[in-house]
Amino acid sequence: MSVAVVAVVAVFVALAMVDPDPRGHGTHEQLGLEPCGWPVLYGVPCPTCGVTTAGSLLLHLRVLTAFETQPFGAVLTLAGFAFVLAALWHMAKRESLIARIAGWRWGWIALAGVALLLASWAWVRARWGVGG
Repeated sequence: MSVAVVAVVAVFVALAMVDPDPRGHGTHEQLGLEPCGWPVLYGVPCPTCGVTTAGSLLLHLRVLTAFETQPFGAVLTLAGFAFVLAALWHMAKRESLIARIAGWRWGWIALAGVALLLASWAWVRARWGVGG
C-alpha cells in the first residue's frame, strides 16, 4: 500500500510543479509528454482532455475552475487525496485499507466512473470552441 501512496503523492508533486494551461488542456506537455493527437486527427478533444489541467488547478487551490475545466479530472484528483488520507490513517491504526474496501461494489463504482468520464467528455467537447 505504501508504494501506491508514494506513487499518488509523486503525481501530486508533478501536478503542483506545473502551471495549469489557460486553454484548459495541454498542461501535460510541461511534463515532457507529447501534445494530444485527437484534436489533429478528429477535430475534437480526447475523453481525458483536461484531466492533467484539472488536477493541477485543484492542487493550485482553484477548485471551481478545476471542476469547470474537466469534472472527471477534478474528481479523480480528489479521489487520490482521499486514498492517500485513508491509506495513511489505516497505516497509523495498523489496519488494512485493502480489507476495508474489498467489499465495496466495484462494478457500480466503475460504472459511475465511466459515466462521469463520458459526461465530462461531453462537457469538454461542448466547451472546446470556447478558448480551446
